[in-house]
Amino acid sequence: QVQLVESGGGSVQAGGSLRLSCLVSGSIASINSMAWYRQDPGKQREQVAHITNRDATTYGDSVKGRFTISRNDAKNTVYLQMNDLKPEDTGVYYCKVVVPGAAYWGQGTPVTVSS
Repeated sequence: QVQLVESGGGSVQAGGSLRLSCLVSGSIASINSMAWYRQDPGKQREQVAHITNRDATTYGDSVKGRFTISRNDAKNTVYLQMNDLKPEDTGVYYCKVVVPGAAYWGQGTPVTVSS
């Protein structure tokens, strides 16, 4: 069984930084891509950052230049470095992993940015 466990969320003032981690465990032959999503109350989950198995990255317009996604395949972990945080970055952040034939989600980690 595949499990994703996020960590690193918390409360921070505007302008601060947080680093999210997502550890992937279980029987996985290969990972196609990994991504971070954010969900605000009452809204749909939206993709914040994405990284392929060739380390190609894409970012949402609102986080470009401030967030960096990276992966460590030896540790089966994907990270999201978030700098210069803004109140609008507040939400629950979810990790998603895509493997051949399936996709898996973590349980989410909350981030609160106060002004």
